[in-house]
Amino acid sequence: MTQVESDVARVQAPRVSRFRFADRLRGEGTVARRRWRKNYVIRLVGFDVLAALLGGVVGFFVRFGPTQPGALPEVGAPGWTVLVLPAAWVAVMSLNRAYEQRFLWIGAEEFRRVASAAICLLAGVGTVSWAFRLDLARGFVVVAIPLATLVTLVTRYAHRAWLHRQRAHGRFMQTTIVVGHRNGVAALHQQIDSEPYQGYDVIGFCVPGGAEGGWFDGVPVLGDLDQVAEVVRRHEVDTVAVLPSPELDGAKLRRLGWELEKTRAELLLAPAVTEVVGPRVNIRPVCGLPLMHVERPEMRGIRRLTKAAVDKCAAALVIVLLLPVLAATAAAVKATSSGPVFYRQQRVGQDGRVFTMLKFRSMVVDAEARLAALQPVNEGNGVLFKMKGDPRVTRVGRVLRRYSLDELPQLLNVLTGQMSLVGPRPPLPREVERYGFDMHRRFLVKPGITGLWQISGRSDLSWDDSVRIDVRYVENWSLMFDFMILWKTVGAVFRGSGAY
Repeated sequence: MTQVESDVARVQAPRVSRFRFADRLRGEGTVARRRWRKNYVIRLVGFDVLAALLGGVVGFFVRFGPTQPGALPEVGAPGWTVLVLPAAWVAVMSLNRAYEQRFLWIGAEEFRRVASAAICLLAGVGTVSWAFRLDLARGFVVVAIPLATLVTLVTRYAHRAWLHRQRAHGRFMQTTIVVGHRNGVAALHQQIDSEPYQGYDVIGFCVPGGAEGGWFDGVPVLGDLDQVAEVVRRHEVDTVAVLPSPELDGAKLRRLGWELEKTRAELLLAPAVTEVVGPRVNIRPVCGLPLMHVERPEMRGIRRLTKAAVDKCAAALVIVLLLPVLAATAAAVKATSSGPVFYRQQRVGQDGRVFTMLKFRSMVVDAEARLAALQPVNEGNGVLFKMKGDPRVTRVGRVLRRYSLDELPQLLNVLTGQMSLVGPRPPLPREVERYGFDMHRRFLVKPGITGLWQISGRSDLSWDDSVRIDVRYVENWSLMFDFMILWKTVGAVFRGSGAY
């Protein structure tokens, strides 16, 4: 398809989409759409109170409970601590801003603030008991507060999972307009639509030379770059996402921010370096101007040594714990098809070094020889060969791939230092030959058994998405990032999306 044909296809939106957008533009206002947020926070406070009360009751009975079955707790036990703990817990959570909406819904910041509140409460209890010589039982404190923290984290995760399921059905969304040039807004629109759990519903664009009534990328054009504030007021928009463009320089962006302060809309600015986030980005004054500093990615030193130590210790522990599973899987592979149990394949690792990656064999022995005949029906992303219902996969192999059991032998690659638990997908040498400049960035770190590709769709990813998430991981990796990916990998494995 030529560029002209592509532009025509984007302008000609399906009629059903136009009615859908028209309905949303005539929908309820910002206040009504955001009413659920207050109720959500109120529920969080209520569950936090119950979590602290549960922790207090359990801690009380653990420390002061009866020594004989059927007996009552000892007289004089400080029962007031059970009643004070919920109030103290909610107060400390508020001080740590764990109820602010900007830290809820998505991201790890909400859970980090809960953990920070628990540490502050433990430190506060210790300081107050020492300063006022209060006889607080340590057995009560070390049970009640950690238990309250654990229950709070679980309930908040459950609330978030519920909200994400609701958003997948179009509920609790916030209307969004994207501002910028056409190529940029189309790319951001595609990214937003691919992750509905984030809660952004793109209802229109503001593009250079745009006039209300036109269409682009299946979305109505509501105005040009000078009409953003007017569009927000007219449609009571919740969020304005602004992409970098020469027409919106510093002065115009500042004035746009002032205009949006008169509305209820939130302003989101997309930096030019979109894949660099977190601690690498800092705003610091330089010559009287607040400039964004992008630090170098932390790929050396103690953090890297710590990652390697965690990888090897965790891999050794998992191998020991899963020995029965490994033995049963090996027996199943050997009993159901002829050939070796393990499949060895050359992959490209850190710094472009080639290594032998191990997997449980999930295909017939001559799978590579049959590959050329199957290329015409390749369902992959243009570089990777993927095919649903691949005839080369054995019956046991389909089960192994469905639950990623075929990847378990790669724990041995982790022990030898060739791979990591978390990292980019290890590519084949023939894939590397087709890489562009950006993709070579992935070789700065070790490939992983799991990674962002595993929790983002695996074989269902387009090539551009694969590049983007690999670069994002390399630019922003940290131990906490790895732990988050490992946690989400469990759900991705059980869902089995993109596993074939």
